[in-house]
Order: sequence, then structure tokens, then C-alpha cells
Amino acid sequence: MLAALLPTPGVETVPLSAARGRTLGADLRARVSHPSATESALDGIAAREGDTLGASPASPVRLRVVGESRAGVPFPGTVGPGECVRIYTGAPLPPGVDAICPVEQLTDEGSEAVLLARPASPTDVRPEGGDFRAGATILTAGTLLTPPRVALAAALGYAEIPVRRRLRVALLSTGDEVIEPGQPLRPGQVYDSNRYGLQAMLEECGCDVLALGHAPDSPEALGEAIAQAGGADVLLTSGGVSMGRYDFMRDLLTLRGRVAFWKVRMRPGGPALLGGWNGLPVFGLPGNPVSSLVVFHVIVRPALTGQPVGTLRLRAGTPFRGLPDKTAFWRGVLRGGEVWDYGKQGSGVLRSLSEANALVVVPEGGAVQVGEEVEVMLL
Repeated sequence: MLAALLPTPGVETVPLSAARGRTLGADLRARVSHPSATESALDGIAAREGDTLGASPASPVRLRVVGESRAGVPFPGTVGPGECVRIYTGAPLPPGVDAICPVEQLTDEGSEAVLLARPASPTDVRPEGGDFRAGATILTAGTLLTPPRVALAAALGYAEIPVRRRLRVALLSTGDEVIEPGQPLRPGQVYDSNRYGLQAMLEECGCDVLALGHAPDSPEALGEAIAQAGGADVLLTSGGVSMGRYDFMRDLLTLRGRVAFWKVRMRPGGPALLGGWNGLPVFGLPGNPVSSLVVFHVIVRPALTGQPVGTLRLRAGTPFRGLPDKTAFWRGVLRGGEVWDYGKQGSGVLRSLSEANALVVVPEGGAVQVGEEVEVMLL
């Protein structure tokens, strides 16, 4: 359902230096093989394996040194029987040799001969194309470009690569009680933590943020604020989606827009909403800060990035209670290879998301005892 409602980003080309954190927009085929030649994995000498069989500290094998091969400057000739070349890590193997003996097992006899205390081994040879061969598809469209994948794209031969255009997300916080941080706080008011937390999470997802600021609890004010979201791909709001009398965002979308779903069987974050407004997809998150940020992590982030939330299974160091009709996402702390209950699970304890580093997923109707494995989402 989410994929059907969200726009499909276009594709643009960016320099490789600007690709980190972007999503690959097309498959990348290798333009070269890697390694581009059969090469040495270490420093030593390159020789024929058959010439070195039986070499040992007590009975070393003597070979004649006829030159050297180093990275970028290969040995120009062919190595004959009883001969070897000095070779360095990453240097191409010249014709006539098929094995490497490490420098630690060598004793020089002047500059033109060397004694081997062990046989040369083909296992220290990196074959041409052993990593990948020219023409093979190595990175596929939709892949998140982490630093190692950016390095891989460079090794494939690309200076520029196609990436999906960044989604432009309009961000709006709501609520009469919400005010800008730094102003004097009157009784019943709260600082707008959602807007800043959600903006940081959107930027972490690689989105461009159109900040709509804050709107009070009135249908007119909300409508005027949403009207400023022109050019955005998605609208993300916080507050106004629960069952209260002043939850106008839910009412506005129900009456004048579209509601794809409202309420999710999860805690925290149950009142989450997904809808539309004049063709603009809308994620409506709860106003409660913990609920808002957890729903973003569990639902919104994978929808915007196209990347599933990474999970692992860990042993529980403390019990985690279950809920009869909802999946629980309890805040947890990783400790000694186990996950422990953070303790304060109230949806108003924003500090918990700063100090916890995991969400422990307890399925609906279940419970987790000490020592049992449980699914964990890293924060």
C-alpha cells in the first residue's frame, strides 16, 4: 500500500564524490575487471611453483633473480625455469610464474639470487577478475550507497553514477500547546521537539526538507499550512491524528482528502495515519514525541528510502512484556551481547530515545522471558 501511494523518484546523475547516502538509480555493470591483471597478494618473489617444491629452512631452494614487478610498473619479460622476480603487493605476475613466496621466507644471496625456506604458493596469487569481471552487473538499482559501495562504484570504473532524485518532504507540526524552543514556556505548553527530531531523521534519510513550521489546532490554519507544500513529494505532519475533539488533521483528511489507513496495531504510535491531499501523500504522525519518532523509524523511514529496517535477534537480558492486541516496540539497551529493558517505557519519556539504542519487537499477544531470543531494531 505504501509503495502505491508514494511517488517514484526520478533519476539524476551525480559525481561519485556526492553519491554517499544516495540510492542507486540504475544497475552498474563493471567497465573493467578487478583485479585487471593476475597479481600478487603480498611482498616476496614470484616463481614457478614446481621450481620450489621441497624448500624448507633445512634445505632451501636457490633461484636466480632476473628483475622486479611492482604496482604500476610490471616486469617486462618472461621468467624462465630456475628464475624469479622480486614482487610487491598488487603487482602483476609476469609470464612464466604462478606462485608467490613471502619476503619473510627469503634470504638474499646478493642482488641476483635468493634462497627460499618454503615453497612458493599459488594461494597468494590474485587471479585476474577474481573480484569481478568486466560486463558483470555488480550494483543493482535501489541499492543504498554506503561508503564501501561508493568505493566499489569507483573500482567499477565510474566517475559519475545515476541516483534517485532526493524526495522533497514538507514537514508540519501542529498543536495549540506547541511553541518554538527558546521562548518562555507557560503552563500547558511544550517545546516543538517533533519538528526538529523529524527534520533530522528526514535529512538522515537523504530527503530535502521543506519546513512549513507550526500550525495551531484549527481546520483553517491547517489547510493554509498544507497549501504551502506545493512542489513537495510527501507531506509529513505531527499531531492532530488521534481521537480527540481537536485532532483536526485526521478530520481534514477524512473530509477533504484521503485516508488510506488510520491507527496501527503498535505501541507506541497507534494513531498513525497515511492519506493524501490533492494527490500529495501524507504521513500523519502522533503528536507525542516518542510515538512520532518511533513511527517514523518503523514505518516512514523504510517507505521513504525503499530500504527495510535492519533487525537482528539477541538474547533478552530482562523480560519484555507483551500486549494482547498490539505489537510492542519497547526501548532497549544493548549490553554484553544481550538486550535489556530501558525501564521507562512511557510514550512521553523522550529522553529514553536518546539513551536507548534499540527497539525490542514483542509480537502481539506474546511476551519475552530472560534468555529468550527477541527481534531487535537498532536505533
